[in-house]
Amino acid sequence: MVREHAVAVAAHHLHRGGVIAYPTEAVYGLGCDPADAAAVARLLALKQRSWRKGLIVVAADFEQLVPYLGEVEPALLATVLQSWPGPHTWLLPAAAQTPLWLRGEHSSLAVRISAHPLVVALCRRFGGAIVSTSANRSGRPPCRSPLRVVRQLGGEIDYLLHGALGGVSRADTDS
Repeated sequence: MVREHAVAVAAHHLHRGGVIAYPTEAVYGLGCDPADAAAVARLLALKQRSWRKGLIVVAADFEQLVPYLGEVEPALLATVLQSWPGPHTWLLPAAAQTPLWLRGEHSSLAVRISAHPLVVALCRRFGGAIVSTSANRSGRPPCRSPLRVVRQLGGEIDYLLHGALGGVSRADTDS
């Protein structure tokens, strides 16, 4: 069930440069506006993660990813699109204008189109893709409940969007 008011509040925080936590297919994620350098820097500091590793950008549909992507070979794109929506993260060529704070030291960008109803609703309400990285400090296990998010990250996030995880047993993503 998508709680429209809660999604609207989360999107409001994203628009104001906030860092939020939200449920994904496998774990709670941390997110922010991928175009907001200060928000991304804050998210990376919270995770204690280097910008050099790069981040994942998650979207409700492929069109929300287009601004961040370079040219993708048609055969690869067909394979990628067949795997979505879902918990599959792909490394695709980044567009020349994709900020370093998203792609890190790579020429590619990690991207996903989510099947989780709250993630889809959040990206649609926000009006675009968002950063998606596991809600945890680097080296610690990803949070799988709102209580774990609060215990590990406490008052350092701006908003916690409550909801059930999507039923995938493990994230195929980062630490």
